[in-house]
Amino acid sequence: MSRLNTITRGKRVRPPRILVYGMEGIGKSTFAANFPAPVFIPTEDGLDNIDVASFPLVTSIEEVFEDLDALVLEENDFQTIVIDSLDWLERLIWNKVATDNKVDNIEKIGYGKGYTMALNYWQSVVDRLEVLHGKGRAILLLAHAVAEDYTDPEVSNLKRFTPRLNKLARSLFMEYVDVTLLATRRLGAARGDSERIVRTEAAPQQVAKSRYPIPDVLPLDAAAVLTAIRNSQNS
Repeated sequence: MSRLNTITRGKRVRPPRILVYGMEGIGKSTFAANFPAPVFIPTEDGLDNIDVASFPLVTSIEEVFEDLDALVLEENDFQTIVIDSLDWLERLIWNKVATDNKVDNIEKIGYGKGYTMALNYWQSVVDRLEVLHGKGRAILLLAHAVAEDYTDPEVSNLKRFTPRLNKLARSLFMEYVDVTLLATRRLGAARGDSERIVRTEAAPQQVAKSRYPIPDVLPLDAAAVLTAIRNSQNS
C-alpha cells in the first residue's frame, strides 16, 4: 500500500496529557481527583483525605511499572491516569540507578552520568503512559515547584518557577505533555487569601506551555481546564 494512502486530514481530538506543578498545599491532588474517573499512582503520602481510587503507595520504580502495566493489560473503567508526584518518583528512579551501579548515591556515578542513565527509566514510564493515552486515557502528572535562578536576555537575573525535576527529566516531560500548568494564586504563591489559579503560558517568572489555544490564566479547577481544552479542540 502506498504511504500516500495513510495520510489523514482534520483535527484528531484526543484526551489531554497534562503536567501540573505548584507549591505544597496549593491543591494539585484535589484538582486531579476531579478529573474524569481518575486512578492515582502515589509516590508520596497525601491522599488520605481525598475520596479517590488509588494504588498502594509505591516504593520502587518496579512497582510503578507493575501498576501501569496492570492498567494497560487488565480491563478497567478508569479514564484519567494520575502520577502523584513526578519528583518523588524521580527519587525512586535515582535509587534504582544507584543500585544498578553498586553505589549508595546517584552522584557517586560521576560526571552526571547517573542522570543520563535515569532517562532510560523515565522513558519506560513515558512509553507505558503513551500506550494508555493511545487507549483513550487522559494523562495527569503532578509535581512540586521550585524557584531556580534564570537569566533572560531582556531582563536582569531573576527566579523562575519550574517543576522540581532534574533538567533532563524536565525536558523529557515538557516535550511529552500537551499542557504544562503552574498552579499558584492570582496575587502570588505567598498570598494565601487570593484565588487559586493555573498559568498556562511561559513567562520569565514561570515555565508553562499549551498546545491548545486556551486562556493564559484559568481557575485551579478540573472542569474549567477541561472545558477550555475541549472548546479549543472543537473550534
